[in-house]
Amino acid sequence: MTQQPKPISIVLADDHSIVREGLAAFCEARQELHIVGQCSDGMAAVEMIKSLAPDFAIIDLHMPKLHGLEVIRKVREANCLSKLVVLSISRDEKMVLEALRAGANGYLLKDGPARHLLDAINYIQDGGVYISPLLRREYLLEAPRKPAVEDPLGSLSRREYEVFSFLVDGMRPKDIAKLLDISPKTVDTYRSNIMRKLGIHDLVGLVKFAINRNLTSASNPQATS
Repeated sequence: MTQQPKPISIVLADDHSIVREGLAAFCEARQELHIVGQCSDGMAAVEMIKSLAPDFAIIDLHMPKLHGLEVIRKVREANCLSKLVVLSISRDEKMVLEALRAGANGYLLKDGPARHLLDAINYIQDGGVYISPLLRREYLLEAPRKPAVEDPLGSLSRREYEVFSFLVDGMRPKDIAKLLDISPKTVDTYRSNIMRKLGIHDLVGLVKFAINRNLTSASNPQATS
């Protein structure tokens, strides 16, 4: 009698229960996939991935307690071999590249079809890096080149971009400082640098900029980040 292959183990990390439950139902309907854990914040995601060592972890970017990029970095620093797939509404190319540089194996869009998750798992298992077909894969993976029109977001450092993401999602500077283990004064410095580089003079303008670029959940009230 032929032995059935072991199901692919998956951890789901998303702060919106409707998204987690939908993904769980989709995965559990397939014999080859098995959900071994679910969580709703970044810190819990890190601990769950490290302790369960699943084959795959599906990670939302904007979660409480720890940003998805930091989740990826901490998991990689722990030498965990789980394949990490980002699931987000953000189509921003800088965010996609930051996720891949941090150690993600794939990047999916929440408004894409469910079959993209299966495609991603199969492609990554074969050794590839999966990027949603709804994004410009060729642009993201080609050698860096100077764009015809400089994108102001490209001038932000990795840490500045993280602070920017937290600010436009409504997090208070003192909470950002605690989350990133830096001083509130350092957060203020990052905020000043961000505004100077983007040519924006107040937080309202920063939030409007993010909404126009679809970089915050406020950009799409029907979707989660």
